[in-house]
Amino acid sequence: MTQADLFAGALVPDPIPESLGPVQRVAELRRQLQHHAHRYYVLDAPELPDAVYDRLFAELQSLEADHPELRSADSPTQRVLGTVLDGFTPVRHALPMLSIRTETDTTAAGAEAFDARVRRELGLMAEDPPLEFVAELKFDGLALNLRFEHGVLVQAATRGDGESGEDVTHNIRTIRQIPLRLQGCEAAVLEVRGEVYMRRDDFEALNERQRALIAAGAKGEKTFVNPRNAAAGAVRQLDAGIAAKRPLSFFAYGLGDVQGWAVPPTHSALLDALAAMGLPVCADRVVTRGAAGLVDFHRLMGEKRDALPFDIDGVVYKVNDRVLQEKLGFVSREPRWAVAHKYPAQEQITRLLDIDIQVGRTGKLTPVAKLEPVFVGGTTVSNATLHNEDETRRKDVRVGDSVIVRRAGDVIPEVVGVVLEQRPPEATASEPFDLYKRLGGQCPVCASPIEREEGEVDWRCSGGLSCPAQRKQALLHFASRRMMDIEGLGDKLVDQLVDAGLVNGLPDLYRLSLESLATLERMGEKSAANLIAAIDKSKSTTLGRFLFSLGIRHVGESTAKDLARHFGSIERLMDARLEELLEVSDVGPVVAASLRHFFDQPDQPKTHREVVAQLIEAGVHWPDEVGTASDAPRPLLGKTLVLTGTLPKLSRDEAKALIEAAGGRVSGSVSKKTHYVVAGAEAGSKLDKARELSIPIVDEAGLWALLNTP
Repeated sequence: MTQADLFAGALVPDPIPESLGPVQRVAELRRQLQHHAHRYYVLDAPELPDAVYDRLFAELQSLEADHPELRSADSPTQRVLGTVLDGFTPVRHALPMLSIRTETDTTAAGAEAFDARVRRELGLMAEDPPLEFVAELKFDGLALNLRFEHGVLVQAATRGDGESGEDVTHNIRTIRQIPLRLQGCEAAVLEVRGEVYMRRDDFEALNERQRALIAAGAKGEKTFVNPRNAAAGAVRQLDAGIAAKRPLSFFAYGLGDVQGWAVPPTHSALLDALAAMGLPVCADRVVTRGAAGLVDFHRLMGEKRDALPFDIDGVVYKVNDRVLQEKLGFVSREPRWAVAHKYPAQEQITRLLDIDIQVGRTGKLTPVAKLEPVFVGGTTVSNATLHNEDETRRKDVRVGDSVIVRRAGDVIPEVVGVVLEQRPPEATASEPFDLYKRLGGQCPVCASPIEREEGEVDWRCSGGLSCPAQRKQALLHFASRRMMDIEGLGDKLVDQLVDAGLVNGLPDLYRLSLESLATLERMGEKSAANLIAAIDKSKSTTLGRFLFSLGIRHVGESTAKDLARHFGSIERLMDARLEELLEVSDVGPVVAASLRHFFDQPDQPKTHREVVAQLIEAGVHWPDEVGTASDAPRPLLGKTLVLTGTLPKLSRDEAKALIEAAGGRVSGSVSKKTHYVVAGAEAGSKLDKARELSIPIVDEAGLWALLNTP
């Protein structure tokens, strides 16, 4: 491994010059590893993603293997890293808390290498039966030792340096998953080892609370970059009250000191026994045979990884039989019978070169980080989303910063944080990100004014389909499979059609000809004919698909179908008042307002009503539907009424039916959104609430008057 390979795709402080010899390189690698181990294990403020640290560690291992004379007892490769932080009571572990070897080859070869290594150590031949293993998850949290005496939790300690940790019992008692007394176990001593972690949903909720505190002016508060940091920080609080407010979880996966308890003969049986005692044990584990079973588990958990409620960075394989574990023993303080098999790193550090602004289909303006290319999540990433102006300012992302980039599975890469310790002077001197100022208040594509509605976080271009960026995205949306389903109309072809001026709006698609398409680069006669045929086929559709294809903001596939069923025709929908739109199932004020805004845009060069008319004129059609909307008078359309007490002639059900037939809605509680309260005899607290809010109160006669209003 060369220095260039080592630092590819990550920023590491103080790169080691290639000219240094083995002695100096080993010394510098040890210095860097010890520095970063202190940041990670002691201060809970890591500067490097795990993948970068692992590469540094691997280079040191390689150098020491090539030059055994340079290996020493104080090398990071010869011990578990970390020291005890001042302020906590040190705890000497009865049995050292050892780390396990990491298999960094993320392919199937990693599992196969472990199986082959174990078989070789046990002297097994090719014809011998496959070994039995347990495969489980490698949690991204903080290792913990729980000491139970006669079934009662008496102490919880962090790993520390493996020999000594820190007493964090006061904080661990706040984790409700961890029992204070074991079920069915009265052993003199039973030390259970596992991982403290934070679920993703708990992490998001915690950060939301932190943001609220910061916004309220609370001093000393901060948000957290990832669940692992948040969990570690909570475990190592001196104040248990603070730890109690941070939602922690725990999984048990092994043992420390044991006195007076018969340890089961296999690791899988041990996990079952721990679960039976009331300890949380992860269900994602299997007993399998041979390398093929390990490969399958690694693949399946990799596919499931993003759907898990917590973070993992790999899986762990262990020989199941404890007799074989003892026979295999340890090497360099790592068990030969276990290995961690990692996945491609989901986080890396790289430099932010610039911030671009992208214009989406609905005009949304999204800041996008332009990055020094970095390999993360199994692919090379050079762009990552910053979501919106508020998120960019909250994370205080500035051009020139070293940023942490995350890519999980197929999720769009995002910038999750800034390494402030590496902020260059020019970034320090710059101002926080201001999208409006950066764009001068204009769309970067069409120069239309940008706007942000009250209560929204996103800035938007006001240009609509007159904006080429929105036009391209609108065309792709229109042609998608669940919309008009125009096969062959993809990104590159849309770019060509718009850039060449052949398509300036949706109706232009239906005016394309073989002759016009022939002018496009690399457009053959057969491809052009296939596209024309696909466009012609798309003319026959349904009203629901057509509505969905128009790209109306907040109108998804299900809502489009509901609108089609309710109104039956596009003309009736386009003319519907807000109150009439609100009658549709699941259509609320936001969706109704969006529909009205879409069809009422007199300031645009071509209104959406004209676009619809031209599409119909071009031959787009669908089966006629009657629609469920009533033409009867609806005097209470859009009104909310509350019934309370007993009316003289109408039962509650009869009154409710009359109100709903008149377009109104009956609510069970009084609020500022209530329009009328219908009160009868023995009206209760709802009447008092109506008076308090100055809401009009009517009796049965008043209700009939409302129902008969022209």
